[in-house]
Amino acid sequence: MNDLNAILEPGMLVLHPDQPDWGTGQVQSNVGGRITVNFREEGKVVIDGARVVLVPVYED
Repeated sequence: MNDLNAILEPGMLVLHPDQPDWGTGQVQSNVGGRITVNFREEGKVVIDGARVVLVPVYED
């Protein structure tokens, strides 16, 4: 698993770097490098953390 994805925890907001049209997603789970994210425009997606580095979103 990519080290940057290891910090992702349920409730955190992320963006998919290759799918900007999906909008902001909320991490549902992060188990064994498989990250389940519920994206605003795409719905629930399971992402292979070894292939995609999600971008954390920090809101004020």
